[in-house]
Amino acid sequence: MKLNKLLVLATVTAVLGATVAGCSGNANNDQAGGAATEPGKASAQEIRINLSAEPPALDSSIATTNPTFTIINAINEGLYRLNGEGKPEPALAKELPSISPDGLVYTITLRDGLKWADGSPLTANDFVWAYQRTLDPATKAKYASMLAWIKGGTALNTAKPEEVEARKAELGVKAKDDRTLEITLERPVAFFTDQLSMPIFFPQKADFVKTQGDKYGADADKVIGAGPFKLEKWDHEQQLVMVKNENYWDAANVKLTKVTVNVVKDPNTALNMFETDQVDLTELKGDQFQMYQGKPELTLKKEFVTSYIMFHNNKVPAFANAKIRKALGMAVDRKALNEVVLGGASIPSTGLVPGTVMDGNKQEFRKVAGDTQFAYDVAAAKALLAEGLQELNMTSLPKFKLTSDDTETAKKTIEFVQAQWKQNLGVEVDGEPLPFALRVKNMQENNFDALIALWGADYNDPMTFLNMWMSDNKSFNYVQYNSKAYDDLVKAADKEVDLAKRSQMLVDAEKMLMNDAPVAPLYFRTRPYAKKVNVDGLILPAMSKEWELKWVSIK
Repeated sequence: MKLNKLLVLATVTAVLGATVAGCSGNANNDQAGGAATEPGKASAQEIRINLSAEPPALDSSIATTNPTFTIINAINEGLYRLNGEGKPEPALAKELPSISPDGLVYTITLRDGLKWADGSPLTANDFVWAYQRTLDPATKAKYASMLAWIKGGTALNTAKPEEVEARKAELGVKAKDDRTLEITLERPVAFFTDQLSMPIFFPQKADFVKTQGDKYGADADKVIGAGPFKLEKWDHEQQLVMVKNENYWDAANVKLTKVTVNVVKDPNTALNMFETDQVDLTELKGDQFQMYQGKPELTLKKEFVTSYIMFHNNKVPAFANAKIRKALGMAVDRKALNEVVLGGASIPSTGLVPGTVMDGNKQEFRKVAGDTQFAYDVAAAKALLAEGLQELNMTSLPKFKLTSDDTETAKKTIEFVQAQWKQNLGVEVDGEPLPFALRVKNMQENNFDALIALWGADYNDPMTFLNMWMSDNKSFNYVQYNSKAYDDLVKAADKEVDLAKRSQMLVDAEKMLMNDAPVAPLYFRTRPYAKKVNVDGLILPAMSKEWELKWVSIK
C-alpha cells in the first residue's frame, strides 16, 4: 500500500553521497567558493544554501511566494528590516516613522546618500513610483490589497484605464523632497511600520523597470536592488549566486561576500550535500528530522504557516456541497500525516490560524479560539459523504485531481491523502505534482480541482489568514468561496476598535469557515534545518521569508 510505503523514508548513505557528488560534478565545484579553500569547503565569508523551489520572477510588485520574498529581501530593502525578534529596525529609513496623533500620517526620513546597486541615487520618489505601479490595475498585483491601506489605494487599484493617472496623483504617498516620504492611510493600522519591511513596500528604480518591460525580474541582469547583496548569476532551476553589494548603505556591517543558493528538490540529495560539506544550510524533511535530534546542527524554524487542501467550488460541481468538502477533510488523519510524512516536526492543525499567532488583543489566537476544526473521524466522514452525494443525486464522487508541488515532501503528502481517501471513503483521485512555479501559476489562474497549498502570515494577526476567503478577494480566494455571512463578519472585525470584540469576531469567522470547509487544514508548519555550527547570526523568520542573511557571518 502507498500508505505503508510512506513509513519507509530513504536515508542518506555514503554510496548515495558518492553518486550524487559524481553526478553533480561541475556545479558543486562552482559552489565550493574561493580557490584558496580546501575542496568542498566554503571560503571565509561565503554561505551555501539549499532551497527546494525555484523562485518565480523577482518583481516585488507581483511576488507572492516565500522563495521570491526571500531573494528580493536579500537584494533589495525597504524602509525597515525585521530583526531576530521580528521587530522593525531602520533600513533605508534613517529612523522609525513620525506618526500623527490620529495614526494616519507617517512621515519617514531616508538615510543620506542612498544608492541603488549600480551606484545611482535612490530617493523618496522611488517609493512613490513603486507603490503607484503596484496599485496600477494593469500590474495585476496580488498583494495590492495591502497597499490599499494607503489613502486612495483602492480607488487606484480599481480605476478604469482613463482614470489611472489621476488616481496615482491622488494616492496618499508623497515625496516631500528626495529624502522625505509621507504616507497617509485610510484608517489606522497598528502594525503598518512592520509591514513597511515587506517586499511589496520596497522601492523600485523606474527607468530600469521600464527598460526591462515584461522581463523585469526574470534574470540576473534584469533585477536591481539596494539591499545587502546583488544577484550575480541565476541558472534557472539550478542555482542563484549573490555577492555583496558595495553600494549598500550598511555594507561595512555585511560580512558575507557571496551567497550561493542551490535549487534542490530531492531531500536526500540536499542532506547529502550538507553532510559532504557542499552546503551550510539545508531543510530537513521527514525522518531526517529524527536523524538530527540532539545534534548541534539542528535548528528549528517556527513559522506562522498553515498547510491546507483547497476545494475549487466551481471546477468540481460536487465541491459546491459543504458536506462533501467536510467529509474529505475529516477523512485525513492529520496526526499520522505529521508523523509519517513530516517526521513529527510540525503540529497537526486544529483550525486555520496557526499557534502563537496573536489575536490582536495580546493573547494567542489558538488559546482563545480552541479547536475549531473537525476531528479525524472516518465514520462521520462516510456519513457526510453519503448525505452530500444524495443531495446532489450522485452515487459516487467523480475522479478529480489533487495538485501540489513536485518536491519529495509534497509528493508524499499527495500520496498520503490519496491513500486516506481511498481507504476511508473509497474515493480515488489522480495526483498531480507540479514544479513550484507552474503550481503557483495554475493556482492563481484557478486551474485546479483540489490543491495542497501553504499560507504564511504577512503580519502577526488572524486577519492575514481570514480575509483571503472573502468573496471579493480576487487575489487569494482561489476556491471562489462565497458567503455573505462570512464577508460581513470579517468586514465588521476589520472595523471594530474594541479589541476584545474584534478577537471574538475573528474566532467566530474561523468557526464559520471551518464549518463550511472550503479548505481543509492539514498542519501548522515547523521546519527543521541542518545548519553548520560556524554559521552565526542567521535568522529564520516566522513570516514571509525562508531566511535573513544580512547579519550572518562565518566563524
